[in-house]
Amino acid sequence: MFNKTREQLGAAQRWVIKIGSAMITNDGQGLDNFSIDAWVEQMAELHRAGRELLLVTSGAVAEGMRRLGWNQRPTALPDLQAAAAVGQMGLVQAWESAFERHGIRTAQILLTHEDAADRQRYLNIRTTLRTLLRLRVVPVINENDTVAFEEIRFGDNDTLGALVANLVEAELYIILTDQQGLHDRNPRRFPDARLIREGRAGDPALEAVAGSAGSLGSGGMLTKLHAAAKAARSGAFTLLAWGREPDVLRRVATGTELGTLLRPSQSPVAARKQWLAVQLQVKGRLHLDAGAVRALRTDGKSLLPVGVTAVEGRFDRGDLVACLDPTGTEVARGLVNYDTEQAMLLIGKTTRRIEALLGHVDDPELIHRDNLVLV
Repeated sequence: MFNKTREQLGAAQRWVIKIGSAMITNDGQGLDNFSIDAWVEQMAELHRAGRELLLVTSGAVAEGMRRLGWNQRPTALPDLQAAAAVGQMGLVQAWESAFERHGIRTAQILLTHEDAADRQRYLNIRTTLRTLLRLRVVPVINENDTVAFEEIRFGDNDTLGALVANLVEAELYIILTDQQGLHDRNPRRFPDARLIREGRAGDPALEAVAGSAGSLGSGGMLTKLHAAAKAARSGAFTLLAWGREPDVLRRVATGTELGTLLRPSQSPVAARKQWLAVQLQVKGRLHLDAGAVRALRTDGKSLLPVGVTAVEGRFDRGDLVACLDPTGTEVARGLVNYDTEQAMLLIGKTTRRIEALLGHVDDPELIHRDNLVLV
């Protein structure tokens, strides 16, 4: 599956298309209705050809800034939320009107990370999205910036788009951005920067050359690479392409070599582990020795108490915790079987000593491999 050609990807059935605020608002000049109409015209053709499309749209804050007459993006959370509330009105109306001209129904979906963190709500979102696709409705999805605060934000719609790709098991995740794709160095500073045509999602070498966020967006090329790695967990290929490329979506559908294609490097993980992978907030951290790291990474084992060297944070049984290697780098995360106090008593101890230390044995592992995902 990793060797699909661009022609094969262009023929993929299910696409997630994410368009950033700089594209949608013409770098802050208000909604670019001309470009919105052009993208929707292409999406309508794909829709009529049988494709299932999900649109992840940025632009609510930027459009709200324009409507409120603000020249600079605010930093105070209440101002950002107010701008999002004002701008979301125009944003969703623009998309709905454009699709309606082609006889295509749309549905607005606003999400926060809290929606994805709760397992039942996560499953409900997945069911809703898949039902909309079955009904031939195009979901128009955005982060709910009006109510989200820092602890429950995705932080950027690139990450949100990756979550959507995981939810519906999309084959292709397209991020339309203000760059041609990923370059070997910043093309805004170096005119001779070379476009990287293909790579592997999650490759640290690619992340090393990624750029930073622009003035309007909250993401940057690095966040797009991180999003591609998340989307790859369900088997999705990610394409980074210039949003103003003429007929960009039509050309993707015909297999034209555009932008940067990031291929998944491993088989899709189980749906439950996909859910674990998109969780952003951990309650604690477990520091592991080299043997435990090897057991997780190479052998696919569960995490046992004997491999833990230190415990940080306050967590209860069933909470999400991060697992760090001896250098402090996160290597995995999962749902822990014991709370903080119990875990501290079990540090470095063998499984057979759990009952003597705690007076009972709930589970022989600190984290079972079914509830653990590598990062």
